[in-house]
Amino acid sequence: MTTSPTAPPASGSSTTLGSEQQALVDALRAEHAAVFAYGIVAAFSNPARSAQIAADTAAHRARRDATIDALSAASVTPPGAEAGYTIPFPVTDPTTAIQLAVQVESDTSVAWRSVIERARSEATRAAAVDALTESTLRAANWRAVLGAASPTVAFPGQ
Repeated sequence: MTTSPTAPPASGSSTTLGSEQQALVDALRAEHAAVFAYGIVAAFSNPARSAQIAADTAAHRARRDATIDALSAASVTPPGAEAGYTIPFPVTDPTTAIQLAVQVESDTSVAWRSVIERARSEATRAAAVDALTESTLRAANWRAVLGAASPTVAFPGQ
């Protein structure tokens, strides 16, 4: 998922941030997009999956809030959520809703892997490893729901 092309640049532009802080800003943007996308997933999914969708949405909200706290502690103004996000494909039924959930988890995995690669502090690296692990597990769960023969991937976040 991408932010809308008309969105203004976030405060704390990449020219003034270190690589760890920029990676955290990018991960925060991915978490904002994930919360938005899970609203669409919820709207089109089978009602029997509502508890899992609610849990996954809550996990992304918690990760978003923790990332905002980490950026604020580093004296970086965290970017807010965009007014809207571009969805990578039309979501029209429960199957495409779950496919969107897989895409969201893949996107957040990429963002958190980038934080791992750029982290300077042990605390940031540990939080990013936790976030990557959680998003990878959620993606595997959704791939299994879709009937994937192998719901896991060898190298998450790539």
